[in-house]
Amino acid sequence: MPEILRQPSAFLVFLGLSALGFGVLLVSLIFGELFDFMSHDGDFDHGGGPSFLSSRVLSVLVTSFGALGAIGVNSGMSIPAASGMGFVGGVGCAALVYWFARFLFSQQATTMTTSADLVGHKARVLVAIPAAGVGQVRCQTGDEIVDKIARSESGEAIPENAIVTIGQVLGEIVIVQPEKRSSES
Repeated sequence: MPEILRQPSAFLVFLGLSALGFGVLLVSLIFGELFDFMSHDGDFDHGGGPSFLSSRVLSVLVTSFGALGAIGVNSGMSIPAASGMGFVGGVGCAALVYWFARFLFSQQATTMTTSADLVGHKARVLVAIPAAGVGQVRCQTGDEIVDKIARSESGEAIPENAIVTIGQVLGEIVIVQPEKRSSES
């Protein structure tokens, strides 16, 4: 066994911690969150975003602790002083990673259109709506085109290709009213 491994120095211990943290960080970046398998019954609500106890944040803390501790010992600091510097720097780096991950999480959006989003939008009748019956309308919201079964609000017939306004949504059926034509105003 090499001499350096028989009597490890503080420098090598700090470097080993840094390497261990960096290895865990690489594994979690490739395979995803490592601590997902640990379920807990307590409610530690953190807004639905990443946790400060996620494997990525903790691995950055350990990596920074080890690297800054090794730098401190190599520059002549005592082990407690280098450990303190590593801890403060590690918490600072982990906090930066945590806040950046929270920022990225808050930027997520969905393009899913819900039925409630259709209220007030204009639609075109695809299948004529008979008096007191149902037909079909097509509405475009953003880049998404939605086809829905429709019923007339007043119960009157609405012809194919007429422009209507969606007044309300009842389950999968939309209640529509025909647009007023300029000659009717």
